[in-house]
Amino acid sequence: MRRILVPCLAAVLGIAALTTAPPSVGAVPDADRPFPSRLELPDGFQPEGIAIGPGPTAWLGSLADGDIYRLSLRTGRGKVISEGPGTASVGLKSDRRGRLFVAGGDSGTARVVDSRSGDVVADYTLTSNTSFVNDVVLGKEAARFTDSAQPQLYRVDLGRRGAPGTATTVPLTGEWRQGDGFGANGISTTPTGKALLVVNSTSGLLYRVDPATGVASEVDLGGASLTMGDGLLRHGRLLYVVRNRINEVAVIRLDRRGGSGRLVRTITSASLDSSTSFDVPTTVARFGGDLYLPNARFTTPPTPTTDYWVTKVRARTR
Repeated sequence: MRRILVPCLAAVLGIAALTTAPPSVGAVPDADRPFPSRLELPDGFQPEGIAIGPGPTAWLGSLADGDIYRLSLRTGRGKVISEGPGTASVGLKSDRRGRLFVAGGDSGTARVVDSRSGDVVADYTLTSNTSFVNDVVLGKEAARFTDSAQPQLYRVDLGRRGAPGTATTVPLTGEWRQGDGFGANGISTTPTGKALLVVNSTSGLLYRVDPATGVASEVDLGGASLTMGDGLLRHGRLLYVVRNRINEVAVIRLDRRGGSGRLVRTITSASLDSSTSFDVPTTVARFGGDLYLPNARFTTPPTPTTDYWVTKVRARTR
């Protein structure tokens, strides 16, 4: 009886498996999954900076005309929420008050945009000299912008109630060496929050900068070079440094003071699917355990139909 029952049961289970299986089996396209690894941007957008949060929303600025684009990290859908002034929007950061602080590139300006309405809250002329206002970091009392063409930072006071206030210039001195080409680019804070970290794209040196005086001292990286260093992102004592045309992200573990650090990992396109690989990423923002990097594609001639995208990678610490 057992000999008859076992094959019959197997046959029944086999029929059930066939009748309950989906009509077609295949991989779900990445674009249809929540939090896709490649997030498309409008053709011709020319992204540079990215800011994320609060929540799974990113904002990106256009080098072409300064438009600000809001992007859902969950769905990959987005839209332009603020038309630009016709000049570049470069680095940008968002705060908990729903404002975006936007660096204005070679216009020598910066502006503050309401991330909900897209309205310009404040507009600043930081310098009338040759400049490239490149990146920004937010502190409790001020926003600070780098200038890649001049050895100086710009401080925009936030005021007692957090409203944007006056702008002042802080020269970079001490051990800072401007050199030829792009100088100060990405900017972040040290793990204690008491000082700034600024990368020089051409020399590949990282500096710890006193935010009040602008006095800079070179960070000891144990011989590691950060040439073509662009956007910076600090998470705890890990500093992510985007090296744009090299198509990689250097991960530096800093000491608490931010005076020294060691290269612990390099993120490259080798571990990514070809459809999501880097193509000159410029900066980086984090949501949860993932990093998001816009691809500026500087080595591809920009046209109105050139495609651009944001790449998502895991922010592994080991």
